[in-house]
Amino acid sequence: MKKMDKLLFIAVIILMIFSLFMIYSASYIWAEYKFDNPFKYVINQGIFSIIGVICLLIISKIEHKFYYKKANHILLICIILLSIVLIPGIGVVRNGSRSWFLIGSFGIQPSEFSKIGLIIFTSKYLSKSNKFLKDYKKGVFPILIILFLIFGLIMLEPDFGTGMIIVVTIIAMLFVAGVNMKFFYILFILGILGITGLILIAPYRMDRITSFLNPWSDPLGTGFQIIQSLYAIGPGGLFGVGYLNSRQKNFYLPEPQTDFIFSIIAEEFGVVGALFVLSLFAIILIRSLKISLRQNDLFSKYLAFGLTFQLIIQVIMNLSVVIGLIPVTGVTLPFLSYGGSSLLTSLVGIGIILNISRKKDI
Repeated sequence: MKKMDKLLFIAVIILMIFSLFMIYSASYIWAEYKFDNPFKYVINQGIFSIIGVICLLIISKIEHKFYYKKANHILLICIILLSIVLIPGIGVVRNGSRSWFLIGSFGIQPSEFSKIGLIIFTSKYLSKSNKFLKDYKKGVFPILIILFLIFGLIMLEPDFGTGMIIVVTIIAMLFVAGVNMKFFYILFILGILGITGLILIAPYRMDRITSFLNPWSDPLGTGFQIIQSLYAIGPGGLFGVGYLNSRQKNFYLPEPQTDFIFSIIAEEFGVVGALFVLSLFAIILIRSLKISLRQNDLFSKYLAFGLTFQLIIQVIMNLSVVIGLIPVTGVTLPFLSYGGSSLLTSLVGIGIILNISRKKDI
């Protein structure tokens, strides 16, 4: 056993510490108005941060082959939780989605933990079925059935952003495993048809597409968030307007401590602050991919890659929404956005990668 990757660990901890400062800055006005306590959100996030770091350190010492043995059980638990949360009276509706359980005043989101559960299961499946991957029926269809079962349950909440992260991650894992390229051409066409169908059956998704193409067509409705986000980023300049000096958090940008926290970072710290955050994510990406590439056994390789890709695709989706490149998806920015389930999931994933890193010198 080697020591875990310290640079990866330090980059994550720096992001989390910076997150607490930014969550306070972004939320204290709203928290004081809503809860009469300006520290409400930062205290909650601090509690989850402590719990998350403890979990990370424990998981980093658990032999990751344990997940290989328990992959089926982990996936089954995820499916059960995703099913139970859909039951009225048990699942809690927030922002139009029945995605949470309440434990005291804290909300737990099963779809977040399902991302890791499905990656573990897929890693095991691909490592065992590598020689069958050229045969779609034997090698690919079984994992697609599981994937779309999970995706279907998540869409019933509905949570399109999380569902798309899961689908893209598993497809990427199939790609690196060596599935024939013809499969991806077919899947791309089916994906376009499927997304079109999802948009047609839920008109609010079409509203998001419309607001993305021209947010100023409905500046007080569907385009409001994107416009306010751009108004936050624009004045930031090179060095920003200064910590705690954001204007957009003054009831312009809705709940800026969550999905749009990067907008506040860019406003208060400018291009320098944005590059600081992006540099830390780049370190996490590079170190995690190196850990994946250095592994000899397929399960470790696929597991590290899947966890890394899931994290980075979530970062890309969040930042793309914030700067108006894609429609609003409701996806959080890992380690920085307010949200206990998102933070815990990200830290569990990093903990597993850190355990894998103990096997090789990077």
